[in-house]
Amino acid sequence: MRIATLLLFSLALAADDKTGYTDTPLIPGQKWKVHDAARPHPPQVAPGRPLASIPAPADADVLFDGKDLSKWIMRSRKGETAPANWKVENGYFEIVSPKDGRWNMVTQEKYGDVQLHLEWMIPKEENGRGQAGGNSGVELMSRYEVQVLESFENVTYADGQAAALYGEWPPLVNASPQKGEWNSYDIFFEAPRFDGERLVKPAYITVVHNGVLVQNHRSYKGPAAHRINKPYVPHGEDSLSLQDHGHPVRYRNMWIRRLKDHQ
Repeated sequence: MRIATLLLFSLALAADDKTGYTDTPLIPGQKWKVHDAARPHPPQVAPGRPLASIPAPADADVLFDGKDLSKWIMRSRKGETAPANWKVENGYFEIVSPKDGRWNMVTQEKYGDVQLHLEWMIPKEENGRGQAGGNSGVELMSRYEVQVLESFENVTYADGQAAALYGEWPPLVNASPQKGEWNSYDIFFEAPRFDGERLVKPAYITVVHNGVLVQNHRSYKGPAAHRINKPYVPHGEDSLSLQDHGHPVRYRNMWIRRLKDHQ
């Protein structure tokens, strides 16, 4: 009985999405493990208020205008698709998890290099902890994630808090407001480049959270994954994806621009 108890205690220490993990692999090029329990959390910085809600420029694709989800479809974990059905009201849409499992919402259009603006909120009623603290995520090309989470008071592993590149890089600072307040992300994304099966250049991203630079031209080691390192697999342009983790996260004012060099 004592051995079994010690084993259970050891497993509990190795797996805790509130404080982090001790049994995961090293992140390539870093001294930290994936979701490392020992990794320091970034300092908290109060963002400027009121939030600057940036309107879409003329050459942007407006992904959500406050009225409908016509630019989106639903996609299941198995790859099945269906019409977009998250709740739309009061100028925002809110994640609604179906009874048959979680379906991400993805754009009908596919994108590569982009500038993306969006605003999101964790409702005051959300009381989860760790990765259950209002979890969602913005996945560029349906692979490269910027985390969405309540991170003003809620504590989780550093590379899984709001504005983290999930499983890789915590934000430089924590610019999260209190629950019930809107956040903004301004994201500048460079898609990876491949030569056949060979990776020529990794994906790079810059993220401004509530007007504060939190990811400064960071490279991705590969697609986002939980507790593991996931390698690059060659791919082309793909949909923007918003994750459903079973929490009623809200989004509004979302637009995207394709980045092209006209020189």
